[in-house]
Amino acid sequence: MEDIIKSAKQGDHLAFAILFKENYPFLVKYLLKITMNPDTAEELAQETMAKCIQKLQLYNGQSKFSTWLISIATNTYIDQCRKKKREKDWQFQEEAYRKLKWHFESRNEEWNDALAALGKLPEEVRIPIILKHYYGYPYEEIGEMLKISPGTVKSRVHNGILSVRREMKIGEETEGSSTGKRAIKQGRFSGNQ
Repeated sequence: MEDIIKSAKQGDHLAFAILFKENYPFLVKYLLKITMNPDTAEELAQETMAKCIQKLQLYNGQSKFSTWLISIATNTYIDQCRKKKREKDWQFQEEAYRKLKWHFESRNEEWNDALAALGKLPEEVRIPIILKHYYGYPYEEIGEMLKISPGTVKSRVHNGILSVRREMKIGEETEGSSTGKRAIKQGRFSGNQ
């Protein structure tokens, strides 16, 4: 096996093919056990072998080659799970956002650009902004409510406001403006705190 790996490191395509043939079934069986899904196991095994080819120069022989492959496969699977969770969270948030917009519109309440921009922020940023700018709580009280330091609250509010301004394109419009007053007229998210 060491000779095959050495040849593969030198770019020998036949050696790559042998590595692939000898390790692919083993990888699929391993991934099938951790994913419980044959299609996902096949997909991850192919991705693992592709990464193996890309990273083969980094294999130093301190562990078995199969152990190295399992490490790559496991990390690839964990990355995929994180990505799916992020996608699921995003879809959940988008659905909630659409429902809220419908709720406002169905009651003839104002749904403005600021609310739309706020809806795109993560909760840990959106909540401090709402508590500060809609309800007027000081940073210290918001920190007590959320069990975070006032400095963290201030930072989240500041960065969130910048995100809202970018989303509403307030900064872009005002940077070239000779008066600089338009952003201030846009409402509470002008950056004046």
